[in-house]
Amino acid sequence: MALFRVSPLATRAEPGPWAALDLTLLQQKARDAAANARLREIHCFHQEDGALLQRMLNALQPGTYGRPHRHLSPAKDEGFVLLAGRAGIAVFEEDGTLADENLVLLDREAGVLGVDIRAGAWHTLVCLAPDTVLYEVKNGPYAAVDDKDFAPWAPRPDTAQARDYLRGLEERFIKRFSLG
Repeated sequence: MALFRVSPLATRAEPGPWAALDLTLLQQKARDAAANARLREIHCFHQEDGALLQRMLNALQPGTYGRPHRHLSPAKDEGFVLLAGRAGIAVFEEDGTLADENLVLLDREAGVLGVDIRAGAWHTLVCLAPDTVLYEVKNGPYAAVDDKDFAPWAPRPDTAQARDYLRGLEERFIKRFSLG
């Protein structure tokens, strides 16, 4: 399957009536994420940003920081299914507090393979193993200007505060789920 680069952060499937989601694609996207300065990459299965259903692979490497955000206006639910690796999903209170019961570990061995996040919930992903790949689905259309609201209480990417914040989240998952 040919991949078309649509940005420095994403590829798209070639046009056609179907697109395979196979191990070769997962491995390629994991390599792409490792080579990307942000340590993550998207691969879109939808053919245009205006598609009403956005379907993609979200490939992550440890150390990637996704600023907590929500999809409120327009309201969008978001679902993730683990395909490879291990990831944590943190769902925050309005003020940024995080209760242990709002930590979700996506891990085959733990038996949790996916999560559905309701529109308006503050959340983030934490990569907990190399070559983690998630299948992500959310409502479209995609428009960069209003796709997500970033949490005002969370640090901006590429700052020392963001690295410390991410380390704190990783430690929460390690402690909560007894990860080695």
